[in-house]
Amino acid sequence: MNTSGRMLRLLSLLQTHRYWPGTELADRLEVSPRTLRRDIDRLRELGYPVDAARGVAGGYQLRAGTAVPPLLLDDDEAVAIAVGLRSAAAGGAAGFEETSVRALAKVIQLLPPRLRRRVDALRAVTTPAGPGGGPVLDPAVLTTIALACRGEERLRFAYAPRPPADPAARHVEPHRLVCLGRRWYLIAWDLDRGDWRSFRVDRLTAPRPTGARFRPRELPGGDPAAWLRERLSDARARYDVSIVLTTDAARVRAFVGQWGKVEELPAGRCRLRMGVDDLGWPVMVLGALGADFTVESPPELLDRAREAGRTLLRGAEYRRPRGVDPAQKPSGTL
Repeated sequence: MNTSGRMLRLLSLLQTHRYWPGTELADRLEVSPRTLRRDIDRLRELGYPVDAARGVAGGYQLRAGTAVPPLLLDDDEAVAIAVGLRSAAAGGAAGFEETSVRALAKVIQLLPPRLRRRVDALRAVTTPAGPGGGPVLDPAVLTTIALACRGEERLRFAYAPRPPADPAARHVEPHRLVCLGRRWYLIAWDLDRGDWRSFRVDRLTAPRPTGARFRPRELPGGDPAAWLRERLSDARARYDVSIVLTTDAARVRAFVGQWGKVEELPAGRCRLRMGVDDLGWPVMVLGALGADFTVESPPELLDRAREAGRTLLRGAEYRRPRGVDPAQKPSGTL
C-alpha cells in the first residue's frame, strides 16, 4: 500500500473514535511502529487532533468534537450539513442514500454534544417527504449501523423476518449497508447461525453496539450489491406473480427495474413476472402503467385489483351535494 493510501486507511480507522493500541494499529496497516508514528505526525501537521498515550499499552485516538480539517465549518454550517445528510439518508435525494449514510456517520462523530442536540431537535420537528414507495427509516438507526460497520464492532438488535412474526434477538458482525430497490439492507455475519445473512433495516429495531471488536471476514464474491441481488433472487416469495400486459416491454422493464423480469411477446405485448410478499406492489405497477392486462397468477391478485379499482371509482364518481361542508368527507371516498 502506498503512503497516500495508507494515510487514508489510518484516518478511516481513527475516525471510528475508538482507542487503538499502537501495536494493533500498526498490524492493521502492516507497517512498523516507527512508520506509524511518522504517519500520525503527518496527520497532526494536516490539523487532525490525534491524542497519544505512551507506555506498553500506548496507543492513539482521534479527538472528538473538533472541526474537520482541512474543511473548517462554523456551527451553523456543521448543523446544516448533518441535517441535509439525514434527509438524503432517509431517501430525500434519490441515488445518494448510501453515500449519505457513510458521510453522516463521519460528521456525527465529530460534532460536539451541543451541536448534536441541535441536529436532534431539528429532526424531531421536521418530516422529510422522501420519494415515496419505500419504508420510512430513522436515519439515526442507519447511522448506528453504519458506525458499527466502520468501527468493526459487533451489533445486537431485534429482527422480524416477515411481520407480523415476533422479532427475535440477533447478534452479528456488520459488514455493509446496501440500498437496493427503495429498501435498506444490512449484510452481516450472523454469529448464532454461523453464516452470512441480509436484514431489511425497516424490520430491524433497537440496534446497539456491544463494544466487542472483530476482524472482518471476506464476503463471498467480494461485491456486497451483487451478493445481495443474488440472495434476494434466491429467496422464495409468498406470491409468484405473472401478468400479460398490452404495452411495450421496454416501458415495463424501465418501471419495475430489477424487481421484475419482463418477457417480450408478439403483438405488442409482454409478460411481467415477479416474486412478492405483498400484492400491493404489482397492483401499483398495473395502475401506474395504465395498460390492458391479463393476470395469469396468482388468483388473489385479481381480487386486490378489483378492490383497488372499486375504491378509485368511488372517489372519482363522488359529487358533493349542494350545501355540504367541503371539509366533510363521506365514508368510502378517497
